[in-house]
Amino acid sequence: MTRRSLFLSVCALGVFFLTLSGPASAADFDIASLADGERSGPLTARIIQFLGILTVLSIAPGLLIMVTCFTRIVIVLSFLRSGLGLQQSPPNMVIVSLALFITAYVMAPTFDQAWRDGLNPLLNDQVTEEQAFGRIVEPFRQFMLRNVREKDLALFDGLSAVIYEKSRPADSREDQASVLPAPAADEEAEETEAQVDLRVLVPAFLVSELRRAFEIGFLIFLPFLVIDLVVATVLMAMGMMMLPPVVISLPFKVLFFVLIDGWYLLTSSLVRSFL
Repeated sequence: MTRRSLFLSVCALGVFFLTLSGPASAADFDIASLADGERSGPLTARIIQFLGILTVLSIAPGLLIMVTCFTRIVIVLSFLRSGLGLQQSPPNMVIVSLALFITAYVMAPTFDQAWRDGLNPLLNDQVTEEQAFGRIVEPFRQFMLRNVREKDLALFDGLSAVIYEKSRPADSREDQASVLPAPAADEEAEETEAQVDLRVLVPAFLVSELRRAFEIGFLIFLPFLVIDLVVATVLMAMGMMMLPPVVISLPFKVLFFVLIDGWYLLTSSLVRSFL
């Protein structure tokens, strides 16, 4: 095994030095081609597009998590494990996998609409990239608007207005304040859903999902808390104060969760909460 590793190391070093010792004319040719006015434009555009694709692919999982129901589901499942008092069961991989499958089940109509209206026409060269982006984003926008709280949406809308107002020069703010009239309350109420910016909608949706997940987690904790209190009271009455109540209450909590068919109730409640 040592000889093989040594042989591979020598080969790797040889390839590395051969690469370094390549002719300088290739580098000169690349630099010259980049400096060429006719080639630099398309080549630079290709490089920018390639970097953009790599960036989108690297953050695609995070984007899907932010604009889907995954956040609420995985937090509720984590609350369930904490309420039961189990440290490593079910494992994180099982929790994340279950959350992903439930997310795919809930978001299936949204994914289908995004594919049918945006991605499929783009692959068939029926629409441009800008049109496809708008059609792909629209189903997710509608999903987030259905599940976001108006209070959270108004919060980030107001914060966005304050941030952009602070970033403007003082002269432009004074000119705009003197020229534009103050918006009426009716005009603000008539703002359509299509005018909600994603920079406002996505964080508001995440905050709303966190709030609902913690509400469901509190309801999950209540029956397990009652079991812990009953077990602790019984142990105190029996004089077994040195015995940790968690050791005795854990099997009762697991039995209670199984008897009420907890996985069925929790899964159905999570799915119905998005309908």
